[in-house]
Amino acid sequence: MSTLSGEGYSVEFHDSDECVAISGTLRLGGLSEYAPLMDLLIQAMQQCRTLTLDLRELEFLNSSGIAALSKFVIRARDHDGCHLVIRGSSAVPWQGKSLNNLKRLMPSLELHFE
Repeated sequence: MSTLSGEGYSVEFHDSDECVAISGTLRLGGLSEYAPLMDLLIQAMQQCRTLTLDLRELEFLNSSGIAALSKFVIRARDHDGCHLVIRGSSAVPWQGKSLNNLKRLMPSLELHFE
């Protein structure tokens, strides 16, 4: 298991179930501050046949975070053999529109809202 955490958020990669769970509030300042998260996501993608991003507990993601997530989805799209699944929450207002926009970047993306 790999983990990252900071003020108000945590990120955990469980290689046993090929899932990265991100929770809390992510308000990092710019794409450079999201680099450790991107590194973890890329590492997870390279180890998994199907990678699930569980964002159901991610209450807030700022515009830099959405940009970083978009860049990751593009990278996953271009990585042979990567199947990406994102689990979101319909109870978290920002997720509906922002996560649906990721399907434009990667049409094969599986998106599930609970």
